[in-house]
Amino acid sequence: MEERHFGPVRFLPGPNNGKYPYCHSVFIEGAGILIDPSSDRQRLEALRDTHDVNAVWLSHWHEDHFMHLDLFDDVPLAMHAADASFLENMETFLDGYGIEDTDTREAWKPLLEEIFHFRPRQPDMLLEEKEGLSIGDVTVDILHTPGHTPGHLCVFFHEPEVLFLADYDLTAFGPWYGDRLSSIAETEASVRRLQGLPARVWLTCHETGVFEAAPPPLWDCYLDVIRRRRADLLALLAKPRSMSDIVDAWIVYKRPREPLAFYRHAEQSLMEKHLEELMTAGRVVQEGRRYRRT
Repeated sequence: MEERHFGPVRFLPGPNNGKYPYCHSVFIEGAGILIDPSSDRQRLEALRDTHDVNAVWLSHWHEDHFMHLDLFDDVPLAMHAADASFLENMETFLDGYGIEDTDTREAWKPLLEEIFHFRPRQPDMLLEEKEGLSIGDVTVDILHTPGHTPGHLCVFFHEPEVLFLADYDLTAFGPWYGDRLSSIAETEASVRRLQGLPARVWLTCHETGVFEAAPPPLWDCYLDVIRRRRADLLALLAKPRSMSDIVDAWIVYKRPREPLAFYRHAEQSLMEKHLEELMTAGRVVQEGRRYRRT
């Protein structure tokens, strides 16, 4: 995958097609703004060493978007206020994922330090919804698009008609909404909002990365993953099931994966969101430690 330019907007591809634990980055030339520094570390070091980076923006607080933030300790950091607290320390970070098991929390900590170079950090500037912001040679809209995280941000670049979707990545896996403060309804609303913007190029943080055509079926397929997960869970709950039973069905990840504790937590987190949604709608009830559809 190669770097691409769209006016002053430069797409910086991450290793392995930007698959986790990496992501693609975006650099706004002229303004010197780097968004989500988790692409190629050597490329980002070179960018830093030419003194081109004046600020770092984070689309949200997840580790695969700040992996190389440590290269820019002396550069101002900006993000949305709703996500800022998760970077205060490791404990608040792990709380954000809803990780309660002590062993799992302890297993995460060396990974955060060694792979993601985690350092406690607070933003120097808070980003919020704003239209028509002039930065360098381009006009941007900062879009607050919650759901994936409460402070998730996207950016629309007017002159090149480029829309940076961040982690609404249009992949076959579908959306992630498994954090403690994630929301299925907000995810769906944010994706539909983004679909309606008059872009010609769409940039995402993972996998394909650059879309120069995003027809309606692509957006619909992305959101349809949510519907399928919901339908599969309802089918499973034709009989009462415990949470362990639900996780063992692997509705999201389809099969056990390694590291198992990581993926079991992720599977459970997403299923808990669907259970919450379905119980609120009266379509599922909880009886003791088991769930069944009504």
